[in-house]
Amino acid sequence: MIYERISEAVRLAIRAAATAACLQVFAVALAAGAEDGFISLFDGTTLAGWKANENPDSWGVKDGAIICHGPRSHLFYVGPDAAKPAEFKNFHVKAEVLTKPVANSGLFIHTVFQPDGWPAQGYEVQVNNSQQDPVRTGSLYNVVKNFTPPAKDDTWFTLEVVVKGKAVVAAVDGRVLFEFVEPEGVTGTRKLSQGTFALQAHDPGSEVHYRNLRVKRLP
Repeated sequence: MIYERISEAVRLAIRAAATAACLQVFAVALAAGAEDGFISLFDGTTLAGWKANENPDSWGVKDGAIICHGPRSHLFYVGPDAAKPAEFKNFHVKAEVLTKPVANSGLFIHTVFQPDGWPAQGYEVQVNNSQQDPVRTGSLYNVVKNFTPPAKDDTWFTLEVVVKGKAVVAAVDGRVLFEFVEPEGVTGTRKLSQGTFALQAHDPGSEVHYRNLRVKRLP
């Protein structure tokens, strides 16, 4: 019994340390207000470096933004070298986002390209301020649920996600929405590992704009 209590205390300490490290990364970035070390994922004019799966016509570029509007599709970041798929493990990713009314989208992390269907690997950070699904922007879908929209439709906001080890922090316009530490022993593919990013076109009634997507790799 004493051993079990000590083990639980150690697990809690590890979780707290992981969250603290992730929050520290975010706090430093906010305090500096700097873009040092960030690389752009989107050139502002084309979808170079990105690959859509089903329904590629759901994606376009206009006025410096990626626009998703149409039947279900996912746009995966593959990077500048198609022969060497982009992979990220620890990182700080930022995107400026604008949702139209009843829009539903998402930013997948630690995922991999698949030809159709909802991405099976990694987590989805929800983008939804008014659609009928009550799970709102910034939620870690099916894991951490936020039911209060942190931003408004038809207004640009900044979505940030920091992943450090087993910890994930999500923020909108500089306000932290949650800190999540993945428990030990998670099985299957919906877990932290490493991989790329993907954007989601959810349905024909949904329209979301993404611009200034950039990422900084972390140790």
